[in-house]
Amino acid sequence: MDLPKVGGRSPVDVDVEAGKNYAWCSCGLSEKQPFCDGKHRGTGMTPQKFKAEESKTCYFCMCKMTGNAPLCDGAHKQLGDD
Repeated sequence: MDLPKVGGRSPVDVDVEAGKNYAWCSCGLSEKQPFCDGKHRGTGMTPQKFKAEESKTCYFCMCKMTGNAPLCDGAHKQLGDD
C-alpha cells in the first residue's frame, strides 16, 4: 500500500483526556476512524501514537494527508473531488 485510503474529507473532533494514549489510524482502513482497529496489518503502515498532554478537544485528520499527524493541518482542502 503506497498511499493511505482517505477516511474522510474533514477533521473529526475528539475530546481527549490528559495522560491518555491514542492510536491514530494512518492507513485509512480502520472502521473505528480516526483510531486504529488493526486493519493496517500487511500494508506496511503503522498507527501514529498520540498522548494527550491535557484534556481538550483535538481535531484528528481523516484524509490521512496531514503534515502534522495525527492532527489536521488543512490538507483535506487540497483533495480532488473524486
